[in-house]
Amino acid sequence: MIRRVLPFLLICLAPSPAWAAGTCPAVTERLAPLLGVQAELEAGEPLTIVALGSSSTEGAGASSPQASYPTQLEAQLRAKLPGVELRVINAGKSGETSQDMLARLETDVLAHDPGLVIWQAGGNEVLLGRDPATFLELMRQGLRRLRQAGIEVVLMDNQRAPRILNAPSSGRFDAAIQALAQEERVPLFARSRLMRVWQEAGLPPGEVLAADGLHHNDRGYACLAEALAAALIRSAGQRDTQIAAH
Repeated sequence: MIRRVLPFLLICLAPSPAWAAGTCPAVTERLAPLLGVQAELEAGEPLTIVALGSSSTEGAGASSPQASYPTQLEAQLRAKLPGVELRVINAGKSGETSQDMLARLETDVLAHDPGLVIWQAGGNEVLLGRDPATFLELMRQGLRRLRQAGIEVVLMDNQRAPRILNAPSSGRFDAAIQALAQEERVPLFARSRLMRVWQEAGLPPGEVLAADGLHHNDRGYACLAEALAAALIRSAGQRDTQIAAH
């Protein structure tokens, strides 16, 4: 497997002026180049992506496991990159904190020998009132272990959901994960910012969140997967065949 060290991130989100009802607002998100993933794809090697996280990775709030974002991300990437052998492994477990994820890093992530890990974390720490400093130290340990293994990582922050936003430490965790991305030079897929763009484009939170006020619904996971797939393809230097066909 060909891998390289991942440079720092630049994300830019821009809403499309209009979008059809029942679909997702068109946004442009830019991550720093995923040079290792790009090298693997250009060499014709298979690509394994592990989606590590808690309930919003596992798919809580979705109508079925097939509606989770990792499953939909795989479908999006397969459609946009025909001929590429790839798989997205859902390593999300409801209720987990970064400490829990760190404890299963070897068995649930490294054992799959992935080229890329998408790591969603922090939501349960917010809900449990945990210390952001402890969260940061645990995440540093995990990121450095993945880096030692030559694996590229994209971080994912918390969703803009009422139960997250109403928690006292929500803002501190948003700042913490942004600081972590800068410190460790790891791309941050800013889900919170993405959801603000959706809202500005006319897609209110109620359309993409489940009734529990915390998780995405099917549409939210679909829009998340669509935006993430497009960002990953661009950052890996690939041509989006679906865009090219229009």
